[in-house]
Parts: sequence; C-alpha cells; structure tokens
Amino acid sequence: MDFTSFLTSLGTSFVIFFILMIVFAFLSSKPGNNVVYYPNRILKGLDPLEGGSKSRNPFSWIKEAMSSSERDVITMSGVDTAVYFVFLTTVLSILVLSGVILLPVLLPLSATDNAMKRQGAKTQTTSKGTFNELDKLSMANITARSPRLWGFLVACYWVSIITYVLLWRAYKHVSWLRAEALKSPDVKPEQFAIVVRDIPHAPQGQTKKEQVDAYFKAIYPETFYRSMIVTDNKVVNKTWEALEGYRKKLARAEAIYAGSKTTAKPEGTRPTTKTGFLGLFGKKVDSIDYYNDKINEAVTKLESEQKVTLREKQQDAALVFFSSRVVAASAAQSLHAQMVDTWSVFDAPEPSQLIWPNLKIKYFQRELRQYLVYVIVALTIFFYMIPITFVSAFTTLDNLVKYLPFIKPIVRIKVLRTVLEAYLPQLALMIFLAMLPKLLLFLSKFEGIPTESHAVRAASGKYFYFIVLNVFIGVTIGGTLFKAFNRIQKNPNINEISSLLAESLPGNATFFLTYVALKFFVGYGLELSRIVPLIIYHLKRKYLCKTEAELKEAWHPGDLGYGTRVPGDMLIVTIVFCYSVIAPVIIPFGVLYFGLGWLVLRNQALKVYVPTYESYGRLWPHIHNRIVASLILYQITMFGYFGAQKFYYTPLVLPLPFLSLLFGFVCAKKFYPAFQHPALDVAANSLKEPPNLDLIFRSYIPPSLSSEKIEDDRFEDALSSVSRATPV
Repeated sequence: MDFTSFLTSLGTSFVIFFILMIVFAFLSSKPGNNVVYYPNRILKGLDPLEGGSKSRNPFSWIKEAMSSSERDVITMSGVDTAVYFVFLTTVLSILVLSGVILLPVLLPLSATDNAMKRQGAKTQTTSKGTFNELDKLSMANITARSPRLWGFLVACYWVSIITYVLLWRAYKHVSWLRAEALKSPDVKPEQFAIVVRDIPHAPQGQTKKEQVDAYFKAIYPETFYRSMIVTDNKVVNKTWEALEGYRKKLARAEAIYAGSKTTAKPEGTRPTTKTGFLGLFGKKVDSIDYYNDKINEAVTKLESEQKVTLREKQQDAALVFFSSRVVAASAAQSLHAQMVDTWSVFDAPEPSQLIWPNLKIKYFQRELRQYLVYVIVALTIFFYMIPITFVSAFTTLDNLVKYLPFIKPIVRIKVLRTVLEAYLPQLALMIFLAMLPKLLLFLSKFEGIPTESHAVRAASGKYFYFIVLNVFIGVTIGGTLFKAFNRIQKNPNINEISSLLAESLPGNATFFLTYVALKFFVGYGLELSRIVPLIIYHLKRKYLCKTEAELKEAWHPGDLGYGTRVPGDMLIVTIVFCYSVIAPVIIPFGVLYFGLGWLVLRNQALKVYVPTYESYGRLWPHIHNRIVASLILYQITMFGYFGAQKFYYTPLVLPLPFLSLLFGFVCAKKFYPAFQHPALDVAANSLKEPPNLDLIFRSYIPPSLSSEKIEDDRFEDALSSVSRATPV
C-alpha cells in the first residue's frame, strides 16, 4: 500500500462515518424508530426524545453524551457499564499522556535520520507492500547502534510509568464504585444468599434438605432462614419451554383473529394450523382451539414433572438464605469443612445469572474440566494461527493477483484497487474472527463455571489471548515469513530471521494503522447508526410480529457484549502499546479509537443497551490484568527490537517486564480480595427497610418450577422448613 492509498482509506473511512452519523441523526428523530435508538429509556419509562434530541441537531447526541455523569451511566446501565467506561477513560488518558511526549520527541528523531536511504533495498517493509513515507517516522529510519536510540529507551519507561500510575488510580476508583453499589440501602436478593456445592451424601434416614438445614442451622443458629436444594431441571425445562411456546402461538393466533375482524366481516376469520411437522403437514385444525388444548395438556404435564423433579431429582448443591447480609457475606468467604471438596460455597449471583446444570458438578470434576478446556483452547489457538497467518498473508492484493490471475481486470481499475488494498486484509480478518466467540463461551461453561457473568469473563480472557497470539503476533510474524520465504530459504539461520523481523516490525504498523482506523470509523459508525438492527426490526414488524410480546422481542437490544467487545478493545491496546515507541504515529489512531468509542458507546449505554446482569464491577480485575499483560508484551517487544538494533544499552529495558509483574502482583494483593468477595464493612451498612425474605427466596425459584398456585407443600423436599428465623 502506498501513501496515497493509505490516505484514501482514511478519507473513505471518515466519509463513511460522517454519512452514518447523519443517517443516525435523521433516523433517530423518527418516532417509529424510537424502539431501536432509545430502547433503554423506553424500558425505564422515560421520554425517548428528552433533552437535545428534540432539536434534531445531528450533533446533539455528542453534547448529551459528554455532559452525562458517571452516576447517569450507573442509573441507566449499571455499575458494570460504568466500569467499562473507566477502562476506556484510563486507556485514553494513557495514550494522550504518552503521545504528548512521544510524538514531539520521537518523530523528529526518526525523521532526521537517514538509515533507510543507507540501507536501500534492505529496508523494504514486509507487511503489506512498500510504505516508505511513514517508515521514515518510525524506528525503521534509525541507524543501528545510534545514540538516538536513547530517546526511544526513555520513551519505553515513560509509557510504562504513566500506565502504572493511571491503572492504580483506576483500580482504586473501581473499588470505590463497587463498594458504593454494595452499600446500597436497597434490598438485593443476592446479598442474602450463598450457593453451596459438593454436599456430601446424606446420612441414612435423613433427606437432603434436612441435612443442609441441620448443617447450617448448627453454624448460624440466629440468622439461618431456609435452603433450596438444586434439582436436575432438564426434563421439566423442556416441558415449560413447550408450554411457553404454545402460549406465544395462542397469543399470535388470537391477534391474527382480532385483526381479521372488519366492518364488512365483523365475525372475522379464525386462523388454522396443521398439526404435523413445523405446521406444514398433517390435519388442518382451528389454531386457537388447538393451542388451548395443547396448553391444558402441557400445564398438567408440567405440574406432574415439577413434583417428580422436586422429590426425585435433587442434586448435591443448594442455595442457603440468611436474614442478615453481613452473615451471608461472611459465610460466602468462609471454609465450612475440613476437606476442600465438601461443602464448598460462594456468594450467590443475581437469580438470572445462575447456570443451574453446572451447580451439581463435583470439585475434582470441575478441576479436571478446567485443565481439559485449557488444553483445548491452547490447541485452538495453535491451529487457528495457521489459517489466520494464511489469511493475513494471502489477502494482500499482490498475492491475490498472483494466485488468482482472473481478478487482474478488476485490479486494474484504480478506484477499486485503492479500496481493496485499504480494506481487504482487515475485513477478511474480522470475518474470520467472528466465528470464534460462541465456541469460547461454550468451553467456559463446560468448565463448570456457575454464573453467566463469570462465564463471559472467562470467555473474554480466552478470546483476548487468542486474538493477541493469532492476530497481533500471527500477522506480524506470519506475514513477514510468508513474504520473505525465499530470503529465509536461502539463509535459514536464526540471525537472518531475527534481522528480518526487526526490519519488518515498523512496516507492519501500516497494516495495524488501517485496521484501527477501520474499527473506529466504520465500526463505530455502524454502532451509532444501528442500520442492521433497524432493518431487522422493521422486517420483523412488517412480516413476522403480530403481538406486543413479539414486537418487544424484535427490538430488545441486549447488552454491550463484554465477551467480545473488551477483547477487541484490548487488541487495540496491545497494538498501540507495542507500536507506540517503534512507530509513534499510531498513538493518534489509538486516541481516536478510544475517544470516539467513549463518545459513541456513552450514547448507546444511556439510550440503547440494556444490561442482562450486574456483577458490580467484577470485570475490572480481568481488564486490569489484560492491560498489564499487553504492557509486558510491549516491553518484551521493545527489548527484542533494541537487541535487533544492536543497541549496547538494551539490558536497561529488561527491568520493565519485572516491574510490571510486581505491579500486577501488588494490585492483586491490595484490591482483588474485595472483588472476589464483598467486604463485611460494606455489607454492614443499614437497609432502608427490612428484607422480605420470602420474596428473596422465591426470586431464586427457576421459572420451570414456579407456579401461580405455589404452596410450601409442593416443595416438600426442595425447600427447607427447619426453623425459619425472624428477619433482623
């Protein structure tokens, strides 16, 4: 890619973003689109167009986003979303403060040296073609052993120190946010419960619920309330899902019937359906009567299966409820048995977060599954690197023309060639990566992780390491080796390969510059405009949705998607860190990515996305550790690059990775325990009203076991009836 193509790609990306922003301003002002652009406000009963939106100013959303406070974000989207913005703000601050020093100092040092002229053809970049104009602003233009390298070495320390200081401040702030949320005087069911796993076999003559009640009543005689034995709900869940499906179909049939009534035909036309496969085969019957009959059958079947499940399918796990949240917090972090594989406990999450099938998995089975998943993920990373490396190398335009000669007529068109050179490798990479997250989430749940938020964090961590190893390292090393295969083949020694990588590293920045630009201009443009969700909603509304429930399901936006969003952001952090000193021109692109991301996602958090769970900032330690990992990778990269530049004082870089490890260790010791378990002084804050423990208990009953006519005797074996304490 030449300099003109690079500028063309940037200009095209900016124009696309500007057009999408205008499209957003126009479409979001239409009342019929409110459910797509303001669903969060609508669900909270607020006016969608409150404030500056009524003016239909294309830029009013920017003012609203920038004027919003952290408290506004917490009110609309929860603590987890506020913590995500702490991450964006922290990284943005790191890059701005780094750029203030690096850009005015390092760019002149690079631009005024002439290493590339002296090296001639040996300085050809190996990433995506020749890009000498920007290479002259990188360390590629610094002569080996040059005293100018001192400036770059000092820059390594500057970036590292800035990162340490701002990460420390961010960790303290997030710890405060978490504590303030947990101190809330509002009653939260999860603060009065713990989850117990690895319950041993009950003594002869004692039921499981009697065993659990007796055990915890003996330890917490004053505050133990009751327990709920976890059951195997696989069969009853299927029946409940079938019942809910029939109810939706009945509501749809009734809506169709009501819509068929006109003044000309007031009796309307009753809808019909076929009783066979997918309603396409079999006998044709009246839909309303048919689904009413099916509902009655399913209700009877469900009640029968509920009794069987509660009495015969109890598992070695339970939820235990207390009348005091201080006691619940204390119990969640206490060792209840001499052996680690019995009576293990953890603090209960929100009721909707529990992954019920995983609660029954025994301790040693969980350990075995965890190591098995680690092996599978490692193999996935390794074998994915082969196609990722191939994609990054093959999708350059020169290689495509070489191996697919029939596309030459297309490539000769200058405009198309410029666009293809600018976007093809990056788009191919993004599409390839889109297939992975679901696999990693499945593997995380297979480990035996008991909550949705924990599974998302685990999948996010796996995805981070995957994209760093495969995208960043794979593109950098794989693209270089593929391009210079003949040179390596002629001289396959380690010095030649390391020299080749040192020469190519600054040149690879061009690929990542375009990648980052594509992500923040086109990616955030699509995020803001919500073109795809808008089209899908209107198609569903016109052709599929007949009831209010179906309409709501069609426009429900979901959450921010931390499982893929955070690793994607962390890839940008890693790229910008690793190239911040080698090619400082990448820093403004990182600033634009996180600055524009903060602005666009602030709008989305306040108006669009609805959180599916609340973990009170437990995502932050994961984010913090990944930033430190990116910093260490950057420091190791710089150590290797200084060595390749034959700089005599390269060992001075060596302390940095150890300082980063020490920094991460100190942060984990100081801050992490309060994220692992709620602090007792936080839980000790008073409530504004006594908790309704019966409602708290019932909030954890799975929907498939719940009933409008529920009575305690229906849960004879699953619910505890031993000494239900008076709330205190």
